[in-house]
Amino acid sequence: MANILVIDDEKSIRNTLQEILEYEGHTVEMATNGPEGLDFFDKGSFDIVLCDIKMPDMDGIEVLDKLMEKSRDSAVIMISGHGNIDTAVEAIKKGAYDFIEKPLDLNRLLVAIRNAMERTELVTETRSLKKKVSGTWDIVGESPAIQKVLEMIERVAPTDARVLITGKNGTGKELVARWLHEKSERASGPFVEVNCAAIPSELIESELFGHEKGAFTSAIKQRIGKFEQAHGGTIFLDEIGDMSLSAQAKVLRVLQENKISRVGSDKDIRVDVRVIAATNKDLRLEIENKNFREDLYHRLSVILIQVPALNERIEDIPVLADHFISQICSEYGRSKVEITSEAIKELQKINWTGNIRELRNVIERLIILCDKTITGKDVTAYAMPISKRNDT
Repeated sequence: MANILVIDDEKSIRNTLQEILEYEGHTVEMATNGPEGLDFFDKGSFDIVLCDIKMPDMDGIEVLDKLMEKSRDSAVIMISGHGNIDTAVEAIKKGAYDFIEKPLDLNRLLVAIRNAMERTELVTETRSLKKKVSGTWDIVGESPAIQKVLEMIERVAPTDARVLITGKNGTGKELVARWLHEKSERASGPFVEVNCAAIPSELIESELFGHEKGAFTSAIKQRIGKFEQAHGGTIFLDEIGDMSLSAQAKVLRVLQENKISRVGSDKDIRVDVRVIAATNKDLRLEIENKNFREDLYHRLSVILIQVPALNERIEDIPVLADHFISQICSEYGRSKVEITSEAIKELQKINWTGNIRELRNVIERLIILCDKTITGKDVTAYAMPISKRNDT
């Protein structure tokens, strides 16, 4: 059932609405004018607001404007005995959920309230899901090394500049790529990830650029490639150092001309894509060994972002551990476990060759195997073999 705020200067309307809505099981607060209604709204939490348009001192449209400034979570249904199409359109444009004329059709009103509740529940669920997803991609840390990366993201993201992200496996290169997209003008467009190391060299061109039916033996239907899928958004070429030289040549053409052609076709297709690449390899060395094109390197590396290894930012382990504990306990549907300062110190002694990814796995293991508190002894016993520890 809903918490409903009724704002109307007519006592008979207020009484009728209160009687009907409370009979339906809703909780109802009554306000006699706009300022009183806004005061109620500030003090309470309402799913739905029923607001008259023609009122003394402050009319309903002005109340609607102020409600929209305060919160867009509540569904506002406007009510008027002097309504016309222009007024209704204005109210909807300003954010009202619905518009109902007096004399009130109670069945119509109850249907509007039910639909508004479904909309409010959907908004709440969507926000929860977005929060859960965004929490998965948080970049956590307070060290100078990670703050430098975050500052670079803030500066570079709003541009369309190509970015090359470097760093060891497990450091969080994909997180940087996702945040570059989320903070860009392309955030509403697609984010398409391609793991170049996971695709066989003979299939990489089909994966990136698509193919026409009959282009090769197994091409039984047309396929849209990753560059076309990313049109209007961002394509993330992960582990680009593992891409074949022939595919590199075609990617270079895309960067030069903003056009692709599917395998088996000579037709050019224009694409509008921001390219972000990442690698754990030293591309300069790969260029010397003739494994990577120097001209492609220069095209990709307009901006270079180096993601530090966990061993270079061990002062971040306390906040990272707390973040992962909250995240994992939430995923498991259990109460958050505690971690002692001794446990943190033991974690900071470990040589993290697998970086952030390895730390998360260790935290998950400790949550599963320990009781309500993770101690230093638990880290010693369960984190990893003694050979993984630093001598310091």
